[in-house]
Amino acid sequence: MSAPTAEPGRAETVGTFAAIRRLYPYAKPAMPRIYLGMVSAMLAGLVALLIPQVLKSLVDGPLQSGDQAQIWPAFLVVLGLGILEAIMIALRRFWVLTPGTHIEARMRNALYMKLQTLPVSFHDRWPSGQLLSRAVSDLNLIRRWISFGLVLLVVNVLTILVGFAFLVNISWILGVLFIVCSIPLWIYGYLFEKRYSIVARRSQDQAGDLATTVEESVHGIRVLKAFGRGKHALENFATQAEELRGTEIEKAKAIAGIWLWLLLVPDVTFALALLGGVWLTATGQITAGDLVAFFATATVLRFPVESIGFLLSMTFDTRTAADRFFEVMDAPNTIVDPEHPKTIEHPEGRLVFSDVHFRYPDSPERVPDLVNGVSLAIEPGETMALVGLTGSGKSTLTALTTRLYDIDSGSIAVDGVDIRDLTLGELRTHIAMAFEDATLFSATVRDNVLLGRPDATEADLAEALDIAQAAFVHELPDGLDTAVGEEGLSLSGGQRQRLALARAVAAKPSILVLDDPLSALDVDTEALVEAALRRVLASTTALIVAHRPSTVMLADRVALLEDGRVTAVGAHSELLASSEHYRFVISSLEDEQRRERAQA
Repeated sequence: MSAPTAEPGRAETVGTFAAIRRLYPYAKPAMPRIYLGMVSAMLAGLVALLIPQVLKSLVDGPLQSGDQAQIWPAFLVVLGLGILEAIMIALRRFWVLTPGTHIEARMRNALYMKLQTLPVSFHDRWPSGQLLSRAVSDLNLIRRWISFGLVLLVVNVLTILVGFAFLVNISWILGVLFIVCSIPLWIYGYLFEKRYSIVARRSQDQAGDLATTVEESVHGIRVLKAFGRGKHALENFATQAEELRGTEIEKAKAIAGIWLWLLLVPDVTFALALLGGVWLTATGQITAGDLVAFFATATVLRFPVESIGFLLSMTFDTRTAADRFFEVMDAPNTIVDPEHPKTIEHPEGRLVFSDVHFRYPDSPERVPDLVNGVSLAIEPGETMALVGLTGSGKSTLTALTTRLYDIDSGSIAVDGVDIRDLTLGELRTHIAMAFEDATLFSATVRDNVLLGRPDATEADLAEALDIAQAAFVHELPDGLDTAVGEEGLSLSGGQRQRLALARAVAAKPSILVLDDPLSALDVDTEALVEAALRRVLASTTALIVAHRPSTVMLADRVALLEDGRVTAVGAHSELLASSEHYRFVISSLEDEQRRERAQA
């Protein structure tokens, strides 16, 4: 899957400076230390530029006059300046290393918080590998640039300017020669930005795609092995890796191009300056000390000049990383708390759908609404089963109850209050969900079950596990404190579903929404869970997506969904007698259940 190319909230293309400037709010607390690091580095550069001036005095003085007594003081001055330079460099590292890690942590926390608040529709469109690469590699690159690249870029540019001033002061002819010869570097640097930025962005997007492929392969390793598709997965991975390798080579060629100029131009300039300097010395326009000082200063400037290449490439990589970071941070969150929220003082559990319409944002215009005018009232304590053919909108309708998606029109109300008038926190305390695809987290059984109600008592926990027929947890190595592993894949599908059901029950909501939570259970376990659920559902409002006739039997009433509409509501026996489509749906469910029993 490719990275999205036209996401809502995607950072618009702006200049490098403007893109990087957006990082300032995250870097602001650390900037005093970053500035101190710059000052320390600048002082180190100035100290290095002073050494040639001492050498000039040494050549024109003691060495020319033969006064050896003056050599030792000059030696000690040079030694002292060298030690001072080393101290300043050590201080630069001391000041900048720690703040960079704080900036990275601050940005990563902000990104994670943003991902938690963004609607499910955002996550439907974005590959997880792209988000992972932004949270890890991009932020790591930004941290290294702020701690290292930014400091050296600013300091080295200032050092070059001050150094040029020294060169002009020593000999304006040779100084102007150096300045004129540096012009091609600035021109090529400008052209380099335009070329490199495009390639850098493509590289980072491809790295995100590759991370997605690895993640999908690891999560789907059982399927790949079961169908013998490991070689196919490897070929797909190798193709993507080869594309990334090609892009990285293109990046390397771009960097090599600017390095060619950064190495060639100074060497040519040195050669020209050497010819000119010897001639100026021979004609008496400058002294031998001036010539030594000039080339010593030029040597000091060599690293700052040569470093511009990798510092520019690092800066443009950081600009791309910042763009990718803000693509997520700028993504609009359409599902937010109301400005003036209401509360439900006495929850009873009445759930009402009124002419609800919904379509996924990326659905073609010609496709009708997936939920197309649903009106349905579920009374407090009532259990309503949703049945319908595949694609009729059952699971989507249940997802709308907790605002995983927002409806396009109509309303959904809990105890007479529109769910959009409740804070998300309050809404999700009144309604708990259990999904067919049971997702567990890399945590203990206890933490997974009590996810929706961490303050639940041990009695509540035991009751939820009992209702979900999850006694197997006591046979795990550490019982309730056993870590279930990534996504709970160390457990069977039925075990995961039972823990997910226990999680919903433990939350003790006034409304329980179950999206076929028993599909992975065997017939006997399902019967035990259904019997236990009857006790819970006697006092809790429930909306259950049913894919088995036995699940329908749990319900007081049944709602028949057909093409996104509720076409019939009533008791199971009533609908069997009055609705031909209902009889067809139930017959399909019975056939499917017979097949499951035969396979078992």
